[in-house]
Amino acid sequence: MVMKRACDIALAFAALAALALPMAVLAAAVRTTSKGPILYWSQRVGRGNHLFWMPKFRTMQIDTPVVATHLLGDPARHLTPLGSFLRKTSLDELPQLWCILKGEMSFVGPRPALFNQEDLIAARTSRDVHLLLPGLTGWAQVNGRDELAIEDKVALDTEYLRRQSFLFDLRILAMTVIKVVGATGIQH
Repeated sequence: MVMKRACDIALAFAALAALALPMAVLAAAVRTTSKGPILYWSQRVGRGNHLFWMPKFRTMQIDTPVVATHLLGDPARHLTPLGSFLRKTSLDELPQLWCILKGEMSFVGPRPALFNQEDLIAARTSRDVHLLLPGLTGWAQVNGRDELAIEDKVALDTEYLRRQSFLFDLRILAMTVIKVVGATGIQH
């Protein structure tokens, strides 16, 4: 755990240094193309089922209901002009580097559930997945992302719990890069 935390901090600082200018450009683009704040802060479930606030570049209109995207009747209707691009490229996730620095997230772990996704939270808790620090990416992310049913997502999260190691994390990070470049598994 100490080595993983040290790697998270070093990698987050390096990523912030390398991506500071692109993130500033994205922030300006979000601000100029739609009304509302640059960042969207959502309450998420962290390690031990403790709640924390997670930022993303805002991809949805400000009046969008606070539910998982797949539960919206017509998600495309709620997207900002840049929303689809930001989601397909996963650039909306970059502000989560802040949560990694704070120790609320890791680069690799199960994606943090929304506070109101009771079925996912309960399933993860019953399998001890809630003991893991949530991640910017994870085993379930690279094996289906938005396309996974809750049972499948939790099964993959449980597999990560059993198999977690430095090399497995590196494999997941490499797979994430491939998935992001190909915009694979993104529905909205």
